[in-house]
Amino acid sequence: MNIKQAAEMFDLTTDTLRYYERVGVIPPVTRNESGYRDFTTRDLNWIYLVKNLRAAGLSVESLIDFSHLAQGERTPADQSAQKDILNEQLEELDQKLAEMQKVRNLLVYKIDSYDSHIAKFLDPDDSDDVEPLWKKDFSN
Repeated sequence: MNIKQAAEMFDLTTDTLRYYERVGVIPPVTRNESGYRDFTTRDLNWIYLVKNLRAAGLSVESLIDFSHLAQGERTPADQSAQKDILNEQLEELDQKLAEMQKVRNLLVYKIDSYDSHIAKFLDPDDSDDVEPLWKKDFSN
């Protein structure tokens, strides 16, 4: 598969794929007899993984480290370091998801109770009966 097809497959630009290869985010792509990149399934798997790890917040620098650990001798220490990068990103993503879930729960609560909140707001006798939102548990 050529670079244009690979870029279209993953909704990336050809410049991004060239950059990823140049800086070492993805391993070097084999070239055909004409010197053009010829993406294999292994190369496409790397692009797919990199695109998703970037979407999860992994930095380009961490991706370079991850990719370099996958190349060469692949010692047990390299494999462990590579797995550590993935585990660290999973923990960070889980924290972000938990925060987003709290915000989502707050929004659902506000939508569900919107009419009663507006009624309280408009009723001058209930103006002191305001719920402290920061004391509610929105983590469920």
